[in-house]
Amino acid sequence: MCNNQQRYIGFLNTPHLWKNVPIKGLQQFSMVPTQIPFHTVVAKNMRLGKLVERFVSQQLQHDSRLKLLAENLIISKNKRTIGELDCLFTKDGQPYHLEVVYKFYLYDSSVGTSEIDHWIGPNRKDSFTEKLDKLKTKQLPLLYRDETKPTLKQFNLEANHIKQCVCFKAQLFIPYGLKNHTFKHINPNCIVGYYYKLKEVSQLTHCKFFIPKKLDWLSKIDIQINWLTFKEFTPLLQVLLEQKRAPMVWIKTPKGHTKKGFVVWW
Repeated sequence: MCNNQQRYIGFLNTPHLWKNVPIKGLQQFSMVPTQIPFHTVVAKNMRLGKLVERFVSQQLQHDSRLKLLAENLIISKNKRTIGELDCLFTKDGQPYHLEVVYKFYLYDSSVGTSEIDHWIGPNRKDSFTEKLDKLKTKQLPLLYRDETKPTLKQFNLEANHIKQCVCFKAQLFIPYGLKNHTFKHINPNCIVGYYYKLKEVSQLTHCKFFIPKKLDWLSKIDIQINWLTFKEFTPLLQVLLEQKRAPMVWIKTPKGHTKKGFVVWW
């Protein structure tokens, strides 16, 4: 089982999902990596997305170029929450609004018509395209709503003077056996492994396995764990797949090499 420091290092080592060329007008903001230990106390049941926001907060606070103004600003209308601004900060006097995203996507060419359309969540409940659309139509435009003006005024800011950007990181998984495929729009360094259908897992009978809990999906593989044999692993896997839950699995080959993957129910 990993701790938050290991998860933080895993987050730092995850590349941005795209590099310098914006996707759908969205520009990545690059922060200076910091290896300062993560000691912030967080709730044990914190969701992965919220934990990642804490990691970004640490980076912002320890980047000498930046001044962090506020985080997780709740915007309300008639006492009803309509959204949240992840981060406000300044760099060389220029104010920024940053939205933070960390995703796990699998490549399925049967979905949609473009490379970006093909990246979907492990359980087919979300997609890269849907997240981009949400950023473009809901999360980033929140800055310009009338309901946000009083919050910005607390920091002597006006929306039209603020630059917007994202910190969008991801771990990507491609179909088992896919080789020599060129991806034009995403950062290939985000590809960390394969995903397998149940029948393909039978080709890994010689390997050992571990099913990490979701927060540990962030981490690099911890080899000091209780690895399962294929026989021990299979019943646990079948229960998850019957529930239509595609787990991340850590795999160790007979030669001791380790790799991440997903096993899908679809």
